[in-house]
Amino acid sequence: MEAYCVKCKSKRQMQDGEKITMKNGRPAMKGKCPVCGTGLYRILSTK
Repeated sequence: MEAYCVKCKSKRQMQDGEKITMKNGRPAMKGKCPVCGTGLYRILSTK
């Protein structure tokens, strides 16, 4: 899954992505940027 990396300032393919549920109950994907190692998050649809 792709997510925007704020350090690289571009979209990157997420590495080691895992589906999580945030505190407010919304689903999200959490992973790492393969280039710089920064944490990436992508909020998913509730549908």
